[in-house]
Amino acid sequence: MKKKFTSVILLCIIFLCFFNTKNYYKHRAISKINDTLTVNKNLSTSESRTDSQSLKNLDISKLDRSEKNWFFKPNNRGTPSEEPEEILQLLNKYSSYYLGDTSKKVIYLTFDEGYENGYTPKILDILKSNNVSAAFFVTTPYMKDHPELVKRMVEEGHLVCNHSTHHPSMAEAAKDPVKFQEEFTVTEDTYEKITGKQMPKFFRPPMGKYSELSLFYTQKLGYKTIFWSFAYNDWNIKKQPSPVECKKMISRRTHNGAIILLHAVSKTNSEILDSVIKDWKDKGYILENLNKI
Repeated sequence: MKKKFTSVILLCIIFLCFFNTKNYYKHRAISKINDTLTVNKNLSTSESRTDSQSLKNLDISKLDRSEKNWFFKPNNRGTPSEEPEEILQLLNKYSSYYLGDTSKKVIYLTFDEGYENGYTPKILDILKSNNVSAAFFVTTPYMKDHPELVKRMVEEGHLVCNHSTHHPSMAEAAKDPVKFQEEFTVTEDTYEKITGKQMPKFFRPPMGKYSELSLFYTQKLGYKTIFWSFAYNDWNIKKQPSPVECKKMISRRTHNGAIILLHAVSKTNSEILDSVIKDWKDKGYILENLNKI
């Protein structure tokens, strides 16, 4: 009886040793897999950053580095704003847009967000009530100061796009390819930390300042440059334009394929946006997302 009991004890000990050893190696295998995934993820990110930094090695000897200021010639006849032929060629060459599809009654509504002036929640309410998706071009400080608004924009179906980190002249920033890249990547990283998503690849040059070199670099970073075919003096918070006059101007300058630039800091915009959207819809316009451009 004693021998049988001893044998049972020995079998139990052997089984426990085998079970623990099996679990140990299973845990080691899982750890190695996780470590490999982590390393590969970090390597992928590193490789992506390295690829971006290849801006430093590109031949830019034939590219114009002089600073240009975006402008357009508006029409009051409901036809698209105009650009000189040499500018159109530059836009086509470097994945840049100031118009969308001019064969259809479509509008692309965009807002610039350099800082918050208290009107963005109301603007978002108006967009939601009218079932409209817009694009918000934001800076890094804006996202850090107002992550809840950025999350709301994304949750409600808007595009939150890159407007740089420090809001510089991109023609000036392009003089240093590393700093130029950081204007994009720091903003991207901030957006990803807040939303858990990758930032849409649309970029609006701050103040409309650009050069052929900056458009070239922007394209190399995988972005489309988005200018505009309508804007007005709505950005000066100390000198806001008349809501009545602004509605009239927007109405007579609206055109097929319009990329509309509004500033969310504007009190006037927050007051007229609902009626402007309803007026566009009454005239048969469809408000599209930049993803359709």
